[in-house]
Amino acid sequence: MADGRERGGEAASVSARLRQRIGAAIAANGGWLPFDRYMAMALYEPGLGYYANDGRKFGPMPESGSDFVTAPELTPLFGRAIAVQVEQALLACGSAEVWEFGAGSGVLAAQLLGALGDRIAAYHVVELSASLRARQAEATARWRDRVHWHAQWPERIDGVVLGNELLDALPVQLLHWTGVHWLERGVAEQEGSLVWADRPTALRPPVEGPFVPGTVVEIHPQTGAFVRSLAERLGRAVAFFVDYGFPEAEYYHPQRTGGTLMCHRAHRVDADPLADPGLKDITAHVDFSAVALAAQAAGLDVLGYTSQGRFLINCGLPELMRAAGLREAVAAQRLVAEHEMGELFKVIALARGVALDPVGFARGDRSHRL
Repeated sequence: MADGRERGGEAASVSARLRQRIGAAIAANGGWLPFDRYMAMALYEPGLGYYANDGRKFGPMPESGSDFVTAPELTPLFGRAIAVQVEQALLACGSAEVWEFGAGSGVLAAQLLGALGDRIAAYHVVELSASLRARQAEATARWRDRVHWHAQWPERIDGVVLGNELLDALPVQLLHWTGVHWLERGVAEQEGSLVWADRPTALRPPVEGPFVPGTVVEIHPQTGAFVRSLAERLGRAVAFFVDYGFPEAEYYHPQRTGGTLMCHRAHRVDADPLADPGLKDITAHVDFSAVALAAQAAGLDVLGYTSQGRFLINCGLPELMRAAGLREAVAAQRLVAEHEMGELFKVIALARGVALDPVGFARGDRSHRL
């Protein structure tokens, strides 16, 4: 096994090569890249971007070499609770197929396959990263005859669609309010370093404000494009997305002057996406109002929106916690506690051609706040 110095050298080499490609893209674009293009390269550039290279991303502790933990890695009770909702939705769709976009480590897929057994005839994973596909295959090896990988959109989807911490990794555009004008924030090179650079723009946030001078906000055109592409392919299907974010009124609150952009590395958060590209995750919180509006404009129904904590409680997590050991119950508490993941993370359900009152939104639905 390579020692820490060798692994560190490999990572530095990956970042250096990605940095060269970013520099070439900046030069080819007249000395400036909009941030969404930079973020796309930093995360998804083939072989070099954060989600495209071989570095480990997911895990409960930094000692594992991971950068952050997602709910399925915290406890299998997450997947078992989600399985309650998935089973109800599969019955409503008349389907036995699940589609997961960006399946990460594959742990959620394994949890659902283990909980639902033959109720899932086919589990489809839409994943671009070869290294992540390898991890997912290892996690789901027991069900290898039922798991199928796709590197592009299918023509039609029937059944249940899942996206856990997917939307936050879609590239965003940045806008800067000077107090007089809106500028688009992008990336340039100065004396060999990546720096922020603003340019005039006709782009605007979806609300009028008021905004404090100096405010930087994200807008999410690629999230809207994703929802529209999904809508084009949904037959009889229900889609559930779990992610951190807010409705529009909270997202663009005047006090949120710095936006929500953040980076994750070694279980620490920083606010400098221009440093060490390819070696850390770059995310922005989700504007769930924009997701709902894009879905409705594309002909989808919004079946519910609530906090992750309320959703999991509705799906029976407290009963699962009581039946589990103390260690699992303590881990699961992080999923529902308001000061942990329970309130920051939200769940939204979109559907086409399905009559369903999802159990996950039976109490505490917040659709009226979108």
